[in-house]
Amino acid sequence: MISTSLNWQLLVVAVLFLLLRRFWRNKTGLDNLPGPVSPSWFIGNFQQLFNPYAWSFHESIAKTYGSAVRLHGPFGTNGLYIYDSNAMHTILVKNQDIFEEQDGFITFNRLVFGEGLLGTLGHHHRKQRKMLNPVFSAAHMRGMIPTFFEGSHKLENALKNRMQSGPQIHEVDILSWMSRTALELMGQAGLGYSFDPLTNEDSAHSYSRVIKELSPTLMRMRFWNMNLLPFVSRTVPKNFSRFILDMLPWKDAHHLRDMADYMYSVGGEIFESKKLALEKGDEVVSQQTGRGKDLISILMKENMKASDEDRLEDSEVFAQISTLTFAAMDTTSNAMARLLQLLSKHPKVQEKLRQELVEAKGQKDGQDFSYDELLALPYLDAVCRETLRLYAPVPTLDRIARQDAVIPLSKPINGIDGTELHELAVPSGTVIILSVLNANRNPDWWCEDANEWKPERWLSPLPEALLEARIPGVYSHLMTFLGGGRSCIGFKFSQLEMKVITSVLVESFKFSPSAKDSEILWQMNGVTAPIVGKDNHPQLPIGISLVN
Repeated sequence: MISTSLNWQLLVVAVLFLLLRRFWRNKTGLDNLPGPVSPSWFIGNFQQLFNPYAWSFHESIAKTYGSAVRLHGPFGTNGLYIYDSNAMHTILVKNQDIFEEQDGFITFNRLVFGEGLLGTLGHHHRKQRKMLNPVFSAAHMRGMIPTFFEGSHKLENALKNRMQSGPQIHEVDILSWMSRTALELMGQAGLGYSFDPLTNEDSAHSYSRVIKELSPTLMRMRFWNMNLLPFVSRTVPKNFSRFILDMLPWKDAHHLRDMADYMYSVGGEIFESKKLALEKGDEVVSQQTGRGKDLISILMKENMKASDEDRLEDSEVFAQISTLTFAAMDTTSNAMARLLQLLSKHPKVQEKLRQELVEAKGQKDGQDFSYDELLALPYLDAVCRETLRLYAPVPTLDRIARQDAVIPLSKPINGIDGTELHELAVPSGTVIILSVLNANRNPDWWCEDANEWKPERWLSPLPEALLEARIPGVYSHLMTFLGGGRSCIGFKFSQLEMKVITSVLVESFKFSPSAKDSEILWQMNGVTAPIVGKDNHPQLPIGISLVN
């Protein structure tokens, strides 16, 4: 039996190895770039950047230093914080093979989700994406509209049932309902699986709670995941790693282990059910939830017809289940909750949106919108775009330079020595933080009211400076869904879901701020999440009443 003491000694040795390796790494390429001072040689600016209350630090360095900032990484290294448009294009599009995800990000996602889109690099990632791209086509999105409306009406009925008795205005945890609805819509349309009947609080599936706790737990472990996990993964056998993890007195690590095990178990049940149905033929598939038109069923059918070169392994298809479910549910549900909170604080916007929906619905005799009709509603589109601009669910992402590289700047930066920097020499191993938050709020592109939530800005021509900047995002001059080969593959799915849910709820309900609104704080986790007061469990209370 190996003692707990020996386990800790192994960890100390690993940390010392990392310290020595990082200390000798070339760190001269960014020395002339201004940036904040380092509070610690051991962690640099890491803790200031990555904590639930880091909003002010991100805002202050952008305001003080501009769109390219030198940061201090762990163990005396240099890092780069950037939201310059040319730089983002170079990193995410032009030279995306040079600027890849960090090893810690890939290793962690492989352990939690398997070798899916979030856990692969290079050719492996491109191969999976090539297989998945047709699954998210506009044609398939059109076919999902009835499923989305069906789930949204279940949510509508559940909320109406809550209001049969009691006060006129009810306070509900809208984040919980958005999470459950997003999970069920992803289950039905994405996996051909029903998680939640959406009837009352007691019918909630455990999967939605597990996913909501994943991102906050990861934030607390981020330093070790990014800096130590890759080394442990490469040097310690997998079975022995699990043994060490079980022995360590680390509550968050054990919680993460249990969440990963749970998602693996549920994903396995869905995968085996799909596989068995496909083996029995189309008739059996058509009797399942989703009737064989869900994303995973389509993916598995296409994979069976693919050439040996393009075909994915079963483990890769299986990994997409938890990968896509997490990506689709956590970000979209938080964005939906934020949108409804904003409407509660802006009653004029809420009423204008309701008027658009009621008038458009009246022309259809109360029938649900078609795909084209929903996308043609200008104010609904403006409300969604503005919410995703100002409050992107993922505020930052990071890359690492796999080799020495040069990054051009669209806006020169004055160096510490007074010279004007038009490009940055970035040494191999440099960690780069891309600020989605500041790119979407850059006053040079979005004018002086960039920090205000104003849906009307989307009803007029966009600023010329924004159009000239050529932001490399895949969606509406925004970095919300990223850009390049690792952009969000399901952004059309997310947009459609937001619009369907909003159109159903705003027509039937009025939203008002909760009595606890002043205590609500959105944490800056990997995926932003709201809490109330000192309670770290994600939640968002909101007042809700019937329109009629």
